[in-house]
Amino acid sequence: MSLIVTGSIGVDTITTPYGCNHDCIGGSAIYFSLAASFFTNVNFMGVAGEDCPFDLADFFAGRNVNLDGLEIRKGSKTFRWSGSYQGTMNEAHTDAVELNVLAEDPPHVPDTYRDSEYVFLANTNPALQMKLLDEMGRTSFVAADTMNLWITTAKDDLLRLMERIDMLILNDGEAKLLTGQPNLINAAKAILDMGPQYVIIKKGEHGSMLYDYAGQMFLLPAYPTALVIDPTGAGDSFAGGMMGYLAQANTVDYVTMRKAMVYGTVVSSFTIGDFSVHGIQTATMEKIDERFELLRKVTQF
Repeated sequence: MSLIVTGSIGVDTITTPYGCNHDCIGGSAIYFSLAASFFTNVNFMGVAGEDCPFDLADFFAGRNVNLDGLEIRKGSKTFRWSGSYQGTMNEAHTDAVELNVLAEDPPHVPDTYRDSEYVFLANTNPALQMKLLDEMGRTSFVAADTMNLWITTAKDDLLRLMERIDMLILNDGEAKLLTGQPNLINAAKAILDMGPQYVIIKKGEHGSMLYDYAGQMFLLPAYPTALVIDPTGAGDSFAGGMMGYLAQANTVDYVTMRKAMVYGTVVSSFTIGDFSVHGIQTATMEKIDERFELLRKVTQF
């Protein structure tokens, strides 16, 4: 089934203990689409300025990514982000950000995308996420990502969005901030009371947790990775692998969701192995399946 993603296209400068990568390609829609394209066709939506240094048609060549929803906006500048990681690298520190085109109106949904049954609203202002939903036709499953910025500055819009989505993805700190609950089980229950049927809480190097409307819970560790070079895009890659698998399966239930989370975890393990997109670009479906089987073995008892 068709999958649409709306999110950012970015020019990133990333510093980690392993070095600094200047002006590399980034953005939530980029990482998500790379990950999801291993499983299904992806309808890409994003806007960049006319200064964008990347040829996205060439970048996505040979992958199952439809760029009808890509807009290169004249007179605008591309989103830029500079970030750094220290210690365990579980959290990025924003050193500089230029919203540029992301502070403008979002692109319109092409007619060829309006029948996309699976929708992922990558992290951005919840008001903009709802604008995309307003342009969509009938959907089967809608998932959204968010962050602490929108929880603190646009909570009313976020709560309205929650009533329109099937799943929310956020990290443990954001879940506690959104709900005021210090315990993640209670936080997950509180989020489900806001509207979604599923919530996934990411816990960095400690994996992720699924909680659903029936009270079922699934805890998944991170893939055992010896070397983490750059965590940027790991969360978007996780979401892309997961949503790509769900769209391929064309089924959303507890069992399928668990398997989708494993695929998301495995795909994101490639992302963190190198700067920018270089890690995930080395992945193949054969390598993904190999890591899937290894993760299955180490979590069985």
